[in-house]
Amino acid sequence: MSSIAILLAAGSGQRMQGQVEDKILAPINGQPALVYSLKAFDRSCVINSFLIVYRDEIQKKAIEAIIAAHGFGHLEIQVVLGGAERQLSVMKALNAIDENCDYVFIHDCARPCITTEAIKDVYSAVQEDQAASLAHPVVDTIKRTEAADELHKLSLEDLDRSRVWAMETPQAFALKNILKAYQNVIKKKLTITDDTAALATIDLKTTLVPNKRPNPKLTTPIDLSYIEHLLKIPNS
Repeated sequence: MSSIAILLAAGSGQRMQGQVEDKILAPINGQPALVYSLKAFDRSCVINSFLIVYRDEIQKKAIEAIIAAHGFGHLEIQVVLGGAERQLSVMKALNAIDENCDYVFIHDCARPCITTEAIKDVYSAVQEDQAASLAHPVVDTIKRTEAADELHKLSLEDLDRSRVWAMETPQAFALKNILKAYQNVIKKKLTITDDTAALATIDLKTTLVPNKRPNPKLTTPIDLSYIEHLLKIPNS
């Protein structure tokens, strides 16, 4: 069985408010954010090759410099130019994968806290069920509003939090299934925010893999210090 990890690095990072020039390249405890994901996947020993989706030529050169400087020369790594939206970036990456590959992991490099243990857990699940995603149960009380942009004097709908999960990455799939799913998304001009949503458009199901450790996404400036703290805690 062969597996490839798509590492998404092409996001604009607009919500970082200029605090860092590129959150994927941002130094976290002395290492670029990208390095943490590469190390975790490499140590898992379940990935045969990598495909990094980059934003522009400047970022591409920076990524290549990081690969050379941090001892990743032994890894089989391709790079591919991303698209204007996440789903277009994923589609470009999928089209670049050899059709003989069995499984594909899709991971946002803005989640540098990903652990080797979690990757192995997702790999076990995708081998068994053909689609798996890291996730964690929501513990807050969740309400749904009548409209997205109105906050005053609302009738709030309670959602059963025992059935609500926050999705993470990596998400992993049989290549033939996720490729078919994204082809459907692009053909129908659908808008999705994660890869399991693409799979759902062709009526395929996903297995959830509960994560044992925090795996937040670096999205806003306040996330940076929290992630730095988490990465100082040894993995169990």
